[in-house]
Amino acid sequence: MQWTGEGLIIGIRRHGESSVIVEAMTMEHGRHMGLVRAGRSKKQSATLQVGNSVHLTWRARLSEHLGVFAVELNSGRAADMIANRQNLYVSQTICAHLRLLPERDPHPRLLGFALEILDAQVPLGEHLQMLALFELALLDELGFGLDISSCALTGQTTGLTHVSPKTGRAVTRAAAEKYLDRLFVLPAFFTNPHNAQNNEILGALNLTGHFLQRHIWDVRKNSYPLQREQLLTQLQTQL
Repeated sequence: MQWTGEGLIIGIRRHGESSVIVEAMTMEHGRHMGLVRAGRSKKQSATLQVGNSVHLTWRARLSEHLGVFAVELNSGRAADMIANRQNLYVSQTICAHLRLLPERDPHPRLLGFALEILDAQVPLGEHLQMLALFELALLDELGFGLDISSCALTGQTTGLTHVSPKTGRAVTRAAAEKYLDRLFVLPAFFTNPHNAQNNEILGALNLTGHFLQRHIWDVRKNSYPLQREQLLTQLQTQL
């Protein structure tokens, strides 16, 4: 068995004395892992960094085997991220999110969006607005998408202002009136693209974070990405 393709490195872990297991997200083969022999060598270390885009060749005797990766560097983002904490935290958060996807299940839309975010040179607010939209798409592709197309109570498709923390369904202001203190505000940029203010972006990340916590992190007993929390703290200081 063999395939070649482009991939984003989203995880690295040691294997034995000198090798590593590389976890990469690819367009056609999804989240895929493979052994890189001598991956801890000086020659390989600059290439095998989370956030780098690489050309991969995967080989295995059977498709269900771990297999072996041959890796060549395409875009070495990791070195530049070390000098830019914002980009580093965004990259680490995005890669942690991609590791939530089923193994070997292609998600080209998410990977394309992830690469766009990693290559964006934008202010913090704009970067985190992109992250919130990415998380919204991630929830959808994991099967826990929010229903923000119509009001859960009236069926209206306009004037939607809030989201239920239990059902993930949107409601209008009139329908939400009695429960405003229990509902999330629906970020306007989720349905009407525009450059949002920081308080709206923070609310959007609190909303997506709630459903990621409820449906993914708690259920799988996954640790919350601390870099995401640090990004939210940075954004709060700018309010």
